[in-house]
Amino acid sequence: MAKLGDGQSEMVVTAIQMADLLGLTPRRIQQLAEEGIIVRSGRGKYMASGSVQNYIRFQAETGDGGSGVDYFDERAMHERAKRKKAELELAVMEGDLHRSGDVELVMNDMVAAFRSRILAIPSKLAPQLLGKDELPVILSMLTREVHDALMELSDYDPQKFYAASSEFVELSNDDTS
Repeated sequence: MAKLGDGQSEMVVTAIQMADLLGLTPRRIQQLAEEGIIVRSGRGKYMASGSVQNYIRFQAETGDGGSGVDYFDERAMHERAKRKKAELELAVMEGDLHRSGDVELVMNDMVAAFRSRILAIPSKLAPQLLGKDELPVILSMLTREVHDALMELSDYDPQKFYAASSEFVELSNDDTS
């Protein structure tokens, strides 16, 4: 034991004993010794009292032991991220969530079909309108064709999205419980 200035002796401990005392690893004890927080007595030996006091002061100042990372907080965040990812993947598989690429593909097809239908109205109605001179009849025919074309856009068919998704899996009621 090393002697203190007032005649008392200071306990000297090994890195393993200091690690056990502070709840750290021997490697972390060495790092703290390099930072001057743990007081060295010699190679692999540390002054217990001064080191513990310095470590308590260090903890009070930093609050994290110098690592900056709380293992349990990090683990919890990682588990939350994994759970969220699994929930999103399940929603895609069940068809409750669609990937943007799938939506883009289906919507492009729908808009292209709508565009073709709208562009076909003049050539479809021109022969039918030939000789018609009553405005309400002409208006009614044009309105009917435009409404038919718009109905194509309003008909939501989830099967189109499911077909576009390579990850959709149809689950029976037994699989979801």
